[in-house]
Amino acid sequence: MTKQKTVLFACGTGIATSTVVAHAVADALKERGISFNARQCKVAEVAGQIDDVDLVVSTAQLPKDLGKPVITTLAFLTGIGKAEALDKIEAVLRA
Repeated sequence: MTKQKTVLFACGTGIATSTVVAHAVADALKERGISFNARQCKVAEVAGQIDDVDLVVSTAQLPKDLGKPVITTLAFLTGIGKAEALDKIEAVLRA
């Protein structure tokens, strides 16, 4: 049995845009047959929560060299580049 991967969604407050993005990604990837564990946090908390996550999706810039894949995007808020962002997320979760 394959371990379900975990995605950490981050934004400035850990509440607003990360919630919107987490729901948008979960809905879109469900249509692609992918499920994952989702968590949310503030950008300032990412470094302390990264150990057990497989991917970080953020709406704000994060520190470099977190040691995990990071996708920083506003695509789920603007709609611009959403398909490309989903493809990148899917690729990480299927790896």
